[in-house]
Amino acid sequence: MKTINLFDNLQFGDTDPRAEPLHVDREGRAILFTLKPNQSIREHNAPSSPFFAIILQGQGVFTGGDGAEQTCGPNTLLIFDAGENHSIRAIDELIFLGILHGSPLAQK
Repeated sequence: MKTINLFDNLQFGDTDPRAEPLHVDREGRAILFTLKPNQSIREHNAPSSPFFAIILQGQGVFTGGDGAEQTCGPNTLLIFDAGENHSIRAIDELIFLGILHGSPLAQK
């Protein structure tokens, strides 16, 4: 078993959001995202995997493939289908965990 404390050594990018891979193998990825207020992640998608976002701290505006914006905070799970465009903008200091299936670049 492997354990990781999600709030140990948190780092935020000065001008851009930060994505810290916590675990990567052929089966999947867990990435910790940290954003300062008003930082954003431009529209993109994960073509070969659904993307699960679990909000741990703060508030953010999340936009899905339908273009509708939704403000979400702690204890929220967002599910984006494989290939679904999505974007994120932090309202305040935002921390969330992103989980994807598989990693085409990872070696076991």
